[in-house]
Amino acid sequence: MVTSGWATAHAQTAPSRRRGAVLERAILDAALEQLSTVGWNGLTMEGVAAAAQTGKAAVYRRWPSKEDLVADALRAGLPELAAAPDLGSVREELLELCRRARDAMYSPPGAALRAVIHECDAVQAERFHGVIVKGLVEPVIGLLRDAIERGIERGEVRSDAANGYVFDAVPAMMMYRSKVCGSEWPDAEIQEMIDQLMMPLLRP
Repeated sequence: MVTSGWATAHAQTAPSRRRGAVLERAILDAALEQLSTVGWNGLTMEGVAAAAQTGKAAVYRRWPSKEDLVADALRAGLPELAAAPDLGSVREELLELCRRARDAMYSPPGAALRAVIHECDAVQAERFHGVIVKGLVEPVIGLLRDAIERGIERGEVRSDAANGYVFDAVPAMMMYRSKVCGSEWPDAEIQEMIDQLMMPLLRP
């Protein structure tokens, strides 16, 4: 049988059919990309399907709603925050942790997360509360706790500073100024926050 030139070229260039985990990963990546470009309000299941180069039915089979899809996309996409090394100074460690948190917030998955935080109403935001807390807030607080406890051991931080209010100060400030003030947390602003808020709060 003779194969036409068009059929041969088509067979060589046509994408292979994706299934299972490969297709799911493509859909989740497309959801994150759509969130970071068109935002929560602009995201549609049809748009995600088109970006993932699959059918709408393939998306709905796995995620019955936009909220379900976005929650899974955020869980899968948020970067892990690596522990900061012991730098010998609580100030230097806090600066490093805040820069890492900033970089996570402004990564593509972080941009998707900010779209959810900024655009969802109160009821919708509640759906993502656990994802945000477990994916970003708790890791940041855990790393802050480590740095502050090391500072206590060195004698540069007051002994009663390892408490929830102190640990909450950095993520609360970063989220507030990002959402309300539109700050993108340049290095100079991070340094000001550490020097004007955290260091006076921590000193013996």
